Amino acid sequence: MNSREGDAQSRNTADAVARRSYGKLVAFLAARTHDVVAAEDALSEAFAAALADWPLHGCPSNPEAWLLTVARRKMIDQVRRRRTSETATEQLQVLAEGLEAAAAADEDIPDRRLALMFVCAHPAIEAGIRAPLMLQVVLGLDAKTIASAFLMSPAAMGKRLVRAKAKIRQAGIPFSIPEREGLPDRLDTVLDAIYAAFAEGWTDPGGTDVARRDLTEEAIFLARLLTELLPKEPEALGLLAVILHAEARRRARRNGDGEYVPLTNQDQALWDWQMIEEAEALILRASALGSVGRYQLESALQSAHVYRCRTGHANWEEVVRLYDALFALVGSPVVAVNRALAIAEMQGASAALEALQQIAPDARLAEYQPYWAARAELLARVASPDEARSAYEIAIGLERDPAVRRFLQQRRSALPA
Repeated sequence: MNSREGDAQSRNTADAVARRSYGKLVAFLAARTHDVVAAEDALSEAFAAALADWPLHGCPSNPEAWLLTVARRKMIDQVRRRRTSETATEQLQVLAEGLEAAAAADEDIPDRRLALMFVCAHPAIEAGIRAPLMLQVVLGLDAKTIASAFLMSPAAMGKRLVRAKAKIRQAGIPFSIPEREGLPDRLDTVLDAIYAAFAEGWTDPGGTDVARRDLTEEAIFLARLLTELLPKEPEALGLLAVILHAEARRRARRNGDGEYVPLTNQDQALWDWQMIEEAEALILRASALGSVGRYQLESALQSAHVYRCRTGHANWEEVVRLYDALFALVGSPVVAVNRALAIAEMQGASAALEALQQIAPDARLAEYQPYWAARAELLARVASPDEARSAYEIAIGLERDPAVRRFLQQRRSALPA
């Protein structure tokens, strides 16, 4: 193997480990010191060292253990450079502890990602930054990507993330999963963060973006891990069911030319029915636990849509009831838009437009593409082509996915002059 091939292989290995194990390594490094920033910096240096060392000496048999050992040493060096106080001495002892065990090639590194997520959901952390913080420190998303997802400037998001990480260190928040009495308040935030991570990966429907595809896989892994650790939490089961239902239809969302395919037109042979069956089983497990929440209702809606597509049986009345229950619980304009579309199937477009009119004052809808796309579709059905055309133009301007944009443009072009 020549030098160039060795460099490429080392970089590919490092990239693979980064995507697969970033959060695992950060969680393990920060668990004792509570210093997430130092853990991230040290891990970044360890990856740089890997790119310099592995092409010369070959990739280690356990890349994670190699990176962990180097990162720990980098953290020790950081503390030595900063200060020589008694506190620094204590930190050095903590960092040095277990270093040889981490270096062992056959050593399994404990997976503390879930504990790290609960750290990020701690009451001491500002509520609005908890989910973005989890996305960065557990899943490795950069501040720019997170800022886009949360409609914030990268600079502002970066500053808030830095402050949150400092709070973890200053407050000495323990890296542990809360006891039963403290679990509900922080579990909702953890669930939302996992779902946000999946949604970010979901924006690449074809699975061609490796980073986003791995993000989706990581979110599914974390959702599964949550159900294993909390098998009697119905909302954890509901979240995994929602994610699996959505992921099961990924291949059918685009045709062979890469064009957008609505749910009703999708080729069901492309759906992953094994994944759908697993989701259905999770819904049944959750329903037997006697508590209803957001993710259980959302998974029930996914199940209802699949049932209708598979059987041809119009179950819109049931779907509207589920949307009613979900809207009463979360009050989300997203739910309201979907509810209006379901009403259109049951009572007609005019009734659906009335439902949309009730939520029109919500300022969040101004830049919410599905609202304008739904409004355009409904206006077209009631023979208001000029208003429909204007709504389509707004929806097209807000849409980032080229395939969906082309779909909307085609719908607009089909309007009568």
